[in-house]
Amino acid sequence: MARPKSKIDLLQQSQENFKKLNNFVEQLSLEEQEKEFPKGSMNRNIRDVLMHLHHWHLMMLNWHQVGMTGEKPDMPAKGYSWKTTPALNQWIWEYYQNISLEEAKAALKDSYQQVQQIIERHSDDELFEKKRYKWTGTTSLGSYLVSATSSHYDWAFKLIKKAKK
Repeated sequence: MARPKSKIDLLQQSQENFKKLNNFVEQLSLEEQEKEFPKGSMNRNIRDVLMHLHHWHLMMLNWHQVGMTGEKPDMPAKGYSWKTTPALNQWIWEYYQNISLEEAKAALKDSYQQVQQIIERHSDDELFEKKRYKWTGTTSLGSYLVSATSSHYDWAFKLIKKAKK
């Protein structure tokens, strides 16, 4: 599927990929949903993957909130750079180890809705015009939203599907 270049495409692809991910998880038995993945990935189970997505939603929400005030948000997060995202992802994994699968599902659905609301509030130009906002640098707000939504859900779906083979 082509990378979204309009608000309609972004909403559609984000919603479709989120639904595909959730439908895949929900068709698994509870035992399968809670089963550990084969060794080889940091995210060891579905809960880990869902909380990874949730936390990246939270970061996106923060970037947007801070950035739209004219300030420069800490991106990707305070104390981390884009080069150190593996360390950030490790921190995210560790942070959510005491969350249940059901809590993870609920948290992800909530943060998903909040990110969808951001997309809804913006026009095509506001989403996809490069350099429109100082905080997005040389890229567009839409590019960050694609990465935090449709592309990330596709990554999660493929990871879980591969682990469940």
